[in-house]
Amino acid sequence: MMRTVDVISLGCSKNLVDSEKLLRQFEAAGFTIRHNPHEVSGEIVVVNTCGFIADAQEESINTILSLGQLKREGRIERLYVMGCLAERFMADLVAELPEVDKFYGKFDWPRLLTDLGESYRADLARERVLTTLPHTAYLKISEGCNRFCAFCAIPLITGRHTSVPIDALLEESRNLVAKGVKEINVIAQDLSSYGLDLYGEMRLAELVERMAAIDGLQWIRLHYAYPTQFPWDILPVMASHDNVCKYLDIALQHISDPVLTAMRRHITREQTLELIDRMRREVPGLHLRTTLMVGFPGEGEREFEELKDFVRQARFERMGAFAYSEEAGTYAAEHYSDDIPDDVKQARLQEIMELQEGIALEQQEAKVGQRLCVLIDSDDGEYYVGRTQWDSPEVDPEVLVRKTRQLTVGEFYDVDIEEAMPFELIGTAK
Repeated sequence: MMRTVDVISLGCSKNLVDSEKLLRQFEAAGFTIRHNPHEVSGEIVVVNTCGFIADAQEESINTILSLGQLKREGRIERLYVMGCLAERFMADLVAELPEVDKFYGKFDWPRLLTDLGESYRADLARERVLTTLPHTAYLKISEGCNRFCAFCAIPLITGRHTSVPIDALLEESRNLVAKGVKEINVIAQDLSSYGLDLYGEMRLAELVERMAAIDGLQWIRLHYAYPTQFPWDILPVMASHDNVCKYLDIALQHISDPVLTAMRRHITREQTLELIDRMRREVPGLHLRTTLMVGFPGEGEREFEELKDFVRQARFERMGAFAYSEEAGTYAAEHYSDDIPDDVKQARLQEIMELQEGIALEQQEAKVGQRLCVLIDSDDGEYYVGRTQWDSPEVDPEVLVRKTRQLTVGEFYDVDIEEAMPFELIGTAK
């Protein structure tokens, strides 16, 4: 009987949580488990795919093809595929990738256990094998999205917004802390809508308030709020609790009213500016992370210049951007012409990211001379590598701490910041 399984997780942190749950089920069934191994050697390999945008789809397909070759060479015995890409393109994948033993979607992956002759353990549904650093974890508080932005395929993949009950999330949070987790990154496709489907009202503030009371939980960070119908009661919670990071990830996408309307974002330029102003007034020290899109149909030079002016004005502490790519089945694909050339999109993307890099450097330089609390993630040999409360794992800047004395990975230290680069700070621990 095959008892070794490698799970390869692609895409976002929400996908990663699903992979961690699957690993826990395999572990409970007595399998030897590995996550994202450098060399695949498991008898069974499971790929958890991403289907969000074209680049992610291509990465998923290429991974499957590479593993299919290993299967043909006899280096792995069975290959299974799950996740967003499989959910979205199941029929096509089955027809075109016969090397895959079976496909599972975003939500029916527990059947993989039964197909292997094991039982899915419902009593372990909230348990995971953590694949992150031992002191940090993600907490997925909902699935799906009801927003239906014109460009986004997520609702086509995940369906309607569905919240996890507060008590279940608090239990999961306590279990994570009991295992040594000190930092929880709260994630969802749409944090702002949390609770609406279960309680008839937004309950994000209540959830975070109750999480903040968990002894030993030192950082709570919020990812992927939606600007429309924003839950204002989260701001005083963020401002009043030391262990709620002064950090909010909220994708704004654009600032031009014609583009926002075409995107079906249900918000205006004026409302966006008011939102940012109120957030920063009510949460002193707040660092905003946002994502912007360039090259959406209808974005002319005037709209792009307006977007650049917005970046200069808003001075986001953290910002990413990407070029629009048409996704089959979305409103934009069915109603607009993707008529902006790729080279124009890429030029705009490069221009806006170069603009942001200059702003990021100024933001970083303002921290020189400050003493900041830093969580140490690793020792790279030359420096200890850590993060402040304003830095989410893997996507945000890091703090390089000089090795003037021995530090412990997973612990917090006060660090005097001495040098700054756009995406790194350098300092000495006190």
